[in-house]
Amino acid sequence: MRRLLGDGRVAEAVRPIVVVALSLLLAVGVFGLSGYPVAGIVGGAVEGSVGSAAAWTQTLRWAIPLLIIALGVGITFQAGYFNVGAQGQMYAGAIGALAVGLALRDGPAIVVVPLALATGVALGALWALVPGVLRTRLGADEVVTSLMMNFIAVLLLEWICVGPLKNQDGSGQAATTDMLPAAFRISDGSGVSPLMLGICAVLVIAAVALRSRTRMGLEIRIVGRNPVMAEWMGIRSSRVGLLVFGLGGATAGLAGAVEVFGPLGSLRAGFSPQMGFMAVIVALVAALGPVRTLVAALFFGALRAATLYLPVVNDLPLAGLDMLNGMVALWITVSAVPVILARRAARRTQGAATVAAPVEKPVEKEAVGEHG
Repeated sequence: MRRLLGDGRVAEAVRPIVVVALSLLLAVGVFGLSGYPVAGIVGGAVEGSVGSAAAWTQTLRWAIPLLIIALGVGITFQAGYFNVGAQGQMYAGAIGALAVGLALRDGPAIVVVPLALATGVALGALWALVPGVLRTRLGADEVVTSLMMNFIAVLLLEWICVGPLKNQDGSGQAATTDMLPAAFRISDGSGVSPLMLGICAVLVIAAVALRSRTRMGLEIRIVGRNPVMAEWMGIRSSRVGLLVFGLGGATAGLAGAVEVFGPLGSLRAGFSPQMGFMAVIVALVAALGPVRTLVAALFFGALRAATLYLPVVNDLPLAGLDMLNGMVALWITVSAVPVILARRAARRTQGAATVAAPVEKPVEKEAVGEHG
């Protein structure tokens, strides 16, 4: 059985699929017990996510930012660091990209758009490096610090929308910024375009190459499995940690920039409040593999499209749809806890063995010398 499962790799990939399926069945069961037609819910979910060209567009619209963020989150997790601050990093990238676009609104799109996207990438990376530096230099828990950075980003976004970049022509009922010029938009309101799909394809290929074809990918995996052994091999865990935090923040910042220059066209306070957290779930479901991340992002994009469509055809309350998303997120997280704890225990055990190994060799040599 061990050989069949490939030392647990197949089981690790199948586990989240089973958990998602059971979560969906449980949620549908709750809807059925509440008096809602189960067949209508299932049919509406399929129709709203993959039942037509418009449904597929909605699925892709939500899958694109989830994929971009989850690829970076997966790299961070693979190195053994738990960066859960993607939401704040996405906001930082969105703010930076929009600021560049509005400041250079009279410039040529061929120059302004790449510059704005690069700014989003840079600010997302810098935002992530704050908990990264605190973790690698001071030993602060990255889960706590990255979550705190999320709250700071939310407040910063609110201030931007009611202060420096506020839309002066708005009604004042919602905190929004000025719109970007139409020439700068990389998609229409649908949020899907050949350029955005091309960005996703490039990122998936780059993630696969980094993971399996580069020295850095090997170092990331070694640090994630046994940081003490990595140090013995001459790999600086702190340098790898800062790198993966930067990469995770960069992809989240890119996702924010793509959202602003794509379907949104402007910023509003608290936009897409669950995107970063859902991307963490996507990465966990995908077991940190880039290709599996693509599949998981499509699935959760379809789930998002379905939850937006179901109230139209089945009169489901928003609370019930939130329960559906929350149930999937809850059980995926719960199922991942034993795996995370097991990996941490293995790293501690391997680290202790690595430290003890050099001590045994001199003793053995002395014993041999005495008998000789």
